[in-house]
Amino acid sequence: MSRAATVAGAAGPPRINGRAILPVSFAHGCADLCQGAVPALLPFLIAHRGLDLASATFLVTAATIASSVIQPLFGIWSDRLDFPLLAPIGVVIAGLGVGAVGFCQSYAALAGALAISGFGVALFHPEAARLAGRAARGTARGMSYFSVGGNVGFAVGPLAVLVTVGIFGLDATPALAIPGLVAGVVLLRELRGQFSEASENRHAEHHHEAHGPTRWGPFTRLTAAAVARTVAFFALQAFIPIYLIDQLGASKTVGGIALTVMLASGALGTLIGSRWADRWGKRLVLIWMMVPLTLVLLLLPELGLVGCLIALVAVGFLVDAPFATTVVIGQSYLPGRAGLASGITFGLAIGLGGLLAAGLGLLADQTSITTALFTLPAFSIIGMLLAISLPEEEAGAQGPPASAEPVEA
Repeated sequence: MSRAATVAGAAGPPRINGRAILPVSFAHGCADLCQGAVPALLPFLIAHRGLDLASATFLVTAATIASSVIQPLFGIWSDRLDFPLLAPIGVVIAGLGVGAVGFCQSYAALAGALAISGFGVALFHPEAARLAGRAARGTARGMSYFSVGGNVGFAVGPLAVLVTVGIFGLDATPALAIPGLVAGVVLLRELRGQFSEASENRHAEHHHEAHGPTRWGPFTRLTAAAVARTVAFFALQAFIPIYLIDQLGASKTVGGIALTVMLASGALGTLIGSRWADRWGKRLVLIWMMVPLTLVLLLLPELGLVGCLIALVAVGFLVDAPFATTVVIGQSYLPGRAGLASGITFGLAIGLGGLLAAGLGLLADQTSITTALFTLPAFSIIGMLLAISLPEEEAGAQGPPASAEPVEA
């Protein structure tokens, strides 16, 4: 790390605007609850709508593509708007889409409702991440609160389905829309009070954000590194329950718990990794998280049940530790285009990682899950090499000022 960066770190990271970031994080959780609810709805749709496994799986694909691949387009739109309506509108649409599932009798209607929900998620994320980045004042720690809001929402989604649909049936899916509607109202109220007090404030912030060169080369390599990490994470989400049950003799309950623990460890990694990034350097965190991740992924197929469960805790932590940091660095590489940067690092990178992970699923079908697991260290190595290629951080570079008085969160 350079001497200037060390001095900047010694001075401590700037205080984040906690009052501004908390409602955006809450809305993030409500938006991602809609995504987390989709896989949990599939057993009910199979039982009551006569779907086969392939057609049910395609519903998840439709929702995922709608929620990730088109995010950069909404990011461009977000950067050009003077009033941030996209985030509250997006979380409301996400809730309404998943809430309409119970009314859909045909397969086309089901696919349409989930695609609309995914569309709302895509509409929400770039603008919300831009607002979170401004409130975070360029810190990974501040952005981590926004990211963890999504982690929590994604984990709560299946539980929300069990509490509503599991007890009252598919007719109860409109209850799943309530969090999105509440979040939309809360977020709109906060945005009106904090982010749109005066047009000149918005223009001044945009001028601050737009200062500095646009660095597409480093941004592209950063995105590719995020894709490489995401491949490993999505592949493990798909493989681990089956691997634990078929290869290591675990019960279905243990397989499900292992996946939950890995996701929870990822949320913890996001919080801790972002603090390390603010203290020691964002680029260093991107690099050094990949070293132990590669070692753990190499060992994973050789471990017994207990060792594998411990390794999954480490994997969840190490994969997600650089997540918020990646978004913050991406916004710094594209000054004045925070929405676009967020749409790519939050959405497109995750969508591409999921598609590549599906290719590993085909490899597992042709060979074995163990063979597919042995390919995962290559992706973490690629991510590490791409992170090493990124330029050194500029000392003292911070995000744009938030419109409200900063409050430590």
